Amino acid sequence: MSVRFHDFEAVGIDGRPVRLADYRGRVLLLVNTASACGFTPQFAGLEQLWQRYRERGLVVLGFPCNQFGAQDPGSEAEITGFCQRNYGVSFPMMAKVEVKGPGAHPLWRWLSEEKPGVLGTRAVKWNFTKFLVGRDGRVLGRYAPMHRPEALARDIEAALG
Repeated sequence: MSVRFHDFEAVGIDGRPVRLADYRGRVLLLVNTASACGFTPQFAGLEQLWQRYRERGLVVLGFPCNQFGAQDPGSEAEITGFCQRNYGVSFPMMAKVEVKGPGAHPLWRWLSEEKPGVLGTRAVKWNFTKFLVGRDGRVLGRYAPMHRPEALARDIEAALG
């Protein structure tokens, strides 16, 4: 039997386990985030998507990552404070993870395999890579860091139905 999105678990930024099966039937936008990156202002756009579409079934999940230029070195508490204070983030954030290489979280290895990037590249190349997952747990899209959150609205609306 093949692994599916809802089979994975993560750890919330508060240290509590998060079963992705609890999001069954929802559309998810998963993003590897960083607090000191040129793309960090995308937190505002991600929050806007969350506010605009959550009642229709969208969940934005942020996964802090310190693998790219050491741009998220803080603790989970520091990351939470930074995101709330500077961007009003209220969407769920997970504990810091690795998204590439041998230490990559199994979810991120799976996402990268399910939806390779440009020219078939599997590895996540930088902060704020985004994956859109449909209600059925299938990966619908992968978006490079330069794709601003608001540019995903059409795909999100299609996924929401």
